[in-house]
Amino acid sequence: MSSELTPMHSDLTPVTREQAEDAIRTLLRWAGDDPAREGLGDTPRRVAKAYREWFAGYAQDPTAFLARTFKEVAGYDEIIVLRNIEFESHCEHHLAPIIGRAHVGYLPRSRVVGISKLARVVDAYARRLQVQEKMTAQIAQCIHDTLQPLGVGVVIEAVHECMTTRGVHKRGVSMVTSTLLGAFREDHRTRDEFMRLIRG
Repeated sequence: MSSELTPMHSDLTPVTREQAEDAIRTLLRWAGDDPAREGLGDTPRRVAKAYREWFAGYAQDPTAFLARTFKEVAGYDEIIVLRNIEFESHCEHHLAPIIGRAHVGYLPRSRVVGISKLARVVDAYARRLQVQEKMTAQIAQCIHDTLQPLGVGVVIEAVHECMTTRGVHKRGVSMVTSTLLGAFREDHRTRDEFMRLIRG
């Protein structure tokens, strides 16, 4: 694996692993600890490696996951829903974890996609610095633009650690966002059916 972190935006200068580890040492000193002490010696390396995993979505193209579709579905033309897709993301304001689950549904026009690909689309957007509202819209728009179904619905429920571990310190609070496109927005019967399906 390259020691250089490739930026998503082409106008950003690549950052080496060594530069990333130096930045982590600076933050450890800022927090009031000694990055050279025994317990923290490997922390910069570990954090840099964790960042690779947490933010792997920047190196992924979510539309690519939806490229392979299937037309032989015996005329199936009802809503398809994948519920309870667990994800881990990070708040772009405080870099604090966002832990939640997504419910994704679409009404196929003429083709369907493997269900694991819907989960991969969720992960590709979740593994970036995020705002939940934006992430919800991105997932729905990606499915809408790539599969061109009759409608798309995405509902996300998540707990934001930036709210539970700092600031107002409110536990037991979750945030729910939704994006409805096409028939899911325009036809109340389709919308109601989707909402019933995700509630189980």
